Amino acid sequence: MRIRVVLLVAAGACGVLTACSSADPGVPADHGSQPLTQPEDATVRSAATTAGLVPGIDISAYQPHVNWTTVKTSGAKFAYIKATEGKTYTSSTFASQYAGALNAGLAHGAYHFATPNTSSGVSQADYFVAHGGGGKADGHTLPGVLDIEKNPYGKDQCYGLTHAKMNAWITDFLHEYRARTGRHAVINTFRDWWISCTGNAGAKAGSVFGATYPLWVNDHKASAGSVPVPAAWKSYTVWQWTDKGTYGDEDYVKSSTVYKSLLAK
Repeated sequence: MRIRVVLLVAAGACGVLTACSSADPGVPADHGSQPLTQPEDATVRSAATTAGLVPGIDISAYQPHVNWTTVKTSGAKFAYIKATEGKTYTSSTFASQYAGALNAGLAHGAYHFATPNTSSGVSQADYFVAHGGGGKADGHTLPGVLDIEKNPYGKDQCYGLTHAKMNAWITDFLHEYRARTGRHAVINTFRDWWISCTGNAGAKAGSVFGATYPLWVNDHKASAGSVPVPAAWKSYTVWQWTDKGTYGDEDYVKSSTVYKSLLAK
């Protein structure tokens, strides 16, 4: 089922789970006003097959006005909402969006946009937990998300980090989030970015990435039956299939069974 969500989308959105720009309320002043990350799709697209998939959305301060009743009645089951970025930015719309989703009967979850060149993984995990990302497994709160992707504020897509330093940063964030919440964070990324900037971390047998942390992969060209993922994972848990939907970012959890498991993590 195609999700039709009534959202007001502000111009200039950046990032895939939406990094900040100067158009984003409360954005840090030192971030560039013209981020490099842009939607991959030129036109609204429809997923090739939706049977068995669980639909949802992800939003940020770029979508400040959401008709949650319409979101619910249009078929969405969950909403992920941007809470934080780095160690200084908190979304001004997070609290109202987070409550709005729950009040409408949707599962809700929070995500953190990582800037691994500005502060440590531990400190950013702590900041995320302190500003909305610490939700417990209660049947309607999804585990928090580490959104780690192309640097929208500079020319180096890997934030100037080596593979070893990037992997260490990610691991530090994940371990701290686990220690603070008792939950395993979801990793949101692009397959190509993961290969380029982590050296395809987790590709070797016995990796904890694929075995422990659910994957949310962004791929706006894949079809539902064939979504490429990094070698650390056998398949995706969540798939962002477009950032150019009728009203913004749209996602699918792979199945109802996977969805129930995600809520319980």
